[in-house]
Amino acid sequence: MTIAQDDAPATTSKDKDVRAQEVDTLPQPKGDALLGRTVTINRPRAELFAYWADLTNLPAFMDNVERIDMLSDTRSHWVVKAPAGKTVEWDAVITDKREGELIAWASTEGADVPNSGRIEFRDAGDRGTIVTATIAYDPPAGIIGKVVAKLFQREPAIQARRDLRRFKQLMETGEIATAAWTQKQLQEEKA
Repeated sequence: MTIAQDDAPATTSKDKDVRAQEVDTLPQPKGDALLGRTVTINRPRAELFAYWADLTNLPAFMDNVERIDMLSDTRSHWVVKAPAGKTVEWDAVITDKREGELIAWASTEGADVPNSGRIEFRDAGDRGTIVTATIAYDPPAGIIGKVVAKLFQREPAIQARRDLRRFKQLMETGEIATAAWTQKQLQEEKA
């Protein structure tokens, strides 16, 4: 008899000790709020890792990320949309990178949103690759900031789920399904 492995991230466990162990595995835990999301993508692990490893690709599917500027091989500058039309910025450093398996990061001192996390890639047999994102962060303005971000759909837990879903669509189909009109469609409608 084969025992099925649970693909869910430890952050979803009802056991507080299991969740606490997940934070301890982050290279440089920064932030009190912890979230984890997992998606299975029908693509080879090496392909998904390569796409994610080029951080400048991330704004293609991360809705709130305006841009990522590479400052060096391991250091990047992030500009991210926040509630009420504002943006937040921080520098991040890749703290661990294992080819085809894992990319871990932590924000540097002085970040608008202190955060750390990792993205993991595991084989799922014929189903493709299991991609798990684990993120710890401190919302600006504490719990009030978290509530405001949730109201504006800018809260990281909401965004992580949506971003992984968009990443899956992009990798499996080459495009992201959306009900939003493109600029070209808007111009054609006005004509």
